[in-house]
Amino acid sequence: MKKLILGMALTAGSLAFAQTTTTTTTSNMSADSAVRFGVKAGMNVSSLSDDGSLEDQGSKIGFNAGVFANIPVGSMFSVQPEVLYSQYGDKYDTRIGNNTYSYANHLDYITVPVMLQYNLIPNLYVEAGPEFGFMVSAKNKAKNETNNDVISESGNYKDNFSTFNFGIGLGAGYYFTDNIGITARYVAGLTDIAKDRPNGSDAIRNNVFQVGLAFKF
Repeated sequence: MKKLILGMALTAGSLAFAQTTTTTTTSNMSADSAVRFGVKAGMNVSSLSDDGSLEDQGSKIGFNAGVFANIPVGSMFSVQPEVLYSQYGDKYDTRIGNNTYSYANHLDYITVPVMLQYNLIPNLYVEAGPEFGFMVSAKNKAKNETNNDVISESGNYKDNFSTFNFGIGLGAGYYFTDNIGITARYVAGLTDIAKDRPNGSDAIRNNVFQVGLAFKF
């Protein structure tokens, strides 16, 4: 019985010490050290590049939207994993006679960027990190822009591509308030998205510039 009472006393003392330590530690932590979640959305300007010319093809406008978690790992550093729906691809315009025609590749991905962010000042950060992409659809469309007529439009042909994409992102962001900020990022694709292409042909890689708004809860 004495051992039981002693054990209960030691347990109670340990719990009280732990609670005191937790309370003290929590009170000493700033709001900036807490994990925060948020949503973001913005515009993509994407293109496809090849090794042969080292030049980007025609750019296409798309969007990105998703969620993120900002996890502080020090007084000036944080890690920000994200899950985004992001539209990649390219678009060509050509003029024949009095008509302008466009041909666009629409490559849609679920992307998972993992950015290491460094706070230059409390509201301004720079970032870098990998992005993992998983293709969900691939379509193309030919259109007479002069008459606004769709000439042809394909179904989903993502089986023609390597559906995994890996890239490196570099970016920056600025928060006007504790909750609302503007973001900018460039992601350079490192993997060849072409599938079963002939030997000696050029690799095709995704490139995208993103700008948008972020909201932290």
